[in-house]
Amino acid sequence: MQQLNGHAPAGNRHVPIEGVVLTDAELDHSLGLVLLREGRSLQVYATEAVERMVTDDSRLLSVARAFADVRVTRLQLGAVTPLQLRDGTDAGLTIEPFAVAADPPRFATRTEAGHTVGLLITDVASGARCAYLPGCGAMDDALLGRLTDADLVLFDGTFWSNEELIALGIGERTALQLDHLPMSGSGGSLERLRALPARHRVYVHINNTNPVLLEDSAERRVVEAAGLTIGMDGMRFDL
Repeated sequence: MQQLNGHAPAGNRHVPIEGVVLTDAELDHSLGLVLLREGRSLQVYATEAVERMVTDDSRLLSVARAFADVRVTRLQLGAVTPLQLRDGTDAGLTIEPFAVAADPPRFATRTEAGHTVGLLITDVASGARCAYLPGCGAMDDALLGRLTDADLVLFDGTFWSNEELIALGIGERTALQLDHLPMSGSGGSLERLRALPARHRVYVHINNTNPVLLEDSAERRVVEAAGLTIGMDGMRFDL
């Protein structure tokens, strides 16, 4: 929300967001719904599983609805859904959600299909495609094949190594146990993503323990030598 404040007209409780697409119900991906209540109206795109979790389990959507008009468009796995602006006009983009390897949030009361997804975002006019996977615990050949046609791949870069948190003494679970495929090592995301033909392959959702955030680190040099990019605020890509 802090990043958006500079785009709001002075003296006006305006939120410059036309809608929100949820890839899961994890708190770091959904807490912003409560802050966006200040816009007084909000449209949300989510699978049935994610909608239920933010409504009944975390109740974040229920809280937001106490202050704002929140409309939810239900997403179906494998189905293409056009995005709309708040006034109902076509945004010129479509999204297709697909399941990725992960467990539901700790607070979820049950496991349902579609609780964690990646997104294939397509510009209708140009045909350009962006694949967005902020949380992904494994990458098999089927997923890699799905990413082959994307011009831009934004992929989970949470951890560099599997035992990153354990080695630092600040956690007891590995990256894989936390449903994040580490960048490094045999079978790591860097090994698999470097073979993709996408014009841009970018790591996002990077934890502050990940050494690739340091511009002069050896890990950063390995990523860049493989042709991948470390994402940062304000980054833009033309497809």
